[in-house]
Amino acid sequence: PALDLALEAARVAIETCAADGGQKIATSVVDSAGVLKLLIAADGTSPRGVASSTTKALTALNFKSPTSQVGQQAKTDKTLADKIAADTTINARPGGILVKVGDEIIGAIGVGGGKTDEPCALAGLQKIQARLK
Repeated sequence: PALDLALEAARVAIETCAADGGQKIATSVVDSAGVLKLLIAADGTSPRGVASSTTKALTALNFKSPTSQVGQQAKTDKTLADKIAADTTINARPGGILVKVGDEIIGAIGVGGGKTDEPCALAGLQKIQARLK
């Protein structure tokens, strides 16, 4: 996504989580090549939350699926579960979602550090979805 839209989505995600119990989260946005375009964090976000926002975005992109679905699949797919356990760059906790225009994946958003990471990421995406190209 364009940088201005990435920033808007990230801000909405942070504001959404802050409004939901004062969660302090970080949001990362990557492009379709996995290049980090943007990472912002609310004041007080933990270093782990910051790091997990990026790994969630990259995991969603690499698996072409929201991280919540990757995590669910790992519950019944031992090979996938073993791969996730062995690779610290894979984060299959909810909070990583794809950014698409039609069927084309143009990037991913990752949210980390909160209790409702995926709904916050989705709120950010919904804010910009109609303007994506």
